[in-house]
Amino acid sequence: MPATPAWPPKSTPRLFVEQPLAEGQDVAVSGGAAHYLIGVMRLKVDAPVVLFDDQTGEYLAHVASAGKRDLTLQVAQRLREREAVPDVWLCQALVKKDRFDWIAEKACELGVARFVPLLTARCVVDKVKEDRLRAHMIEAAEQCERTALPEIAPLAKLDALLRDWPAERALYFCDERGGVPFGSAINAGPAALLIGPEGGFTDAENSAIRAHPAAVAVSLGPRILRADTAAVAALSVWMAAKGDWA
Repeated sequence: MPATPAWPPKSTPRLFVEQPLAEGQDVAVSGGAAHYLIGVMRLKVDAPVVLFDDQTGEYLAHVASAGKRDLTLQVAQRLREREAVPDVWLCQALVKKDRFDWIAEKACELGVARFVPLLTARCVVDKVKEDRLRAHMIEAAEQCERTALPEIAPLAKLDALLRDWPAERALYFCDERGGVPFGSAINAGPAALLIGPEGGFTDAENSAIRAHPAAVAVSLGPRILRADTAAVAALSVWMAAKGDWA
């Protein structure tokens, strides 16, 4: 006998919605999401759509009605609960817009629980658009079948971050000036990774970080890495050692 096809099929569109979902619920879709489902995917009534809400999990829905610019989806059943997320933060100094967007996207893909934009002395930009970062994270989660999104913290200055740092959370300072090998320094418990800007931290900033009781200066190897590369490399090492890759 032929194998029963998987349902929903892998080609089913996947969409994040802001509202909490429940079985039997109707979900109105408009704007860019509706254009994608109607104009690009050309969905008709009864076509399947997978939804997730970053709160209760992932659901199978179908198109209940479709107009030219909006449609209504009816939630049929929950497919998965919201995934467990490793307790790791990424504290990332601001870099140029495109590279910062890329870091936020990869942080979502790699499973960061909290993304902390950071302002330091050598940052080439001094503002961040949270809605743009969230849009990049949502797109990554939709494509990578994630059911959870990172929390985006307000932009923080380095001195305030260090002053208010929670004592129970290790702060792994990825320092191009050197430190202990990162893989051997990782301990169990809440963690955060601290990545600097394009020009690195100033001498004063470096000293302040190293003096903090929660900070551990670590090395990512013999090569100097750009900020975006360092963020992905550090997250990968931590995930392999103590996260959900271990």
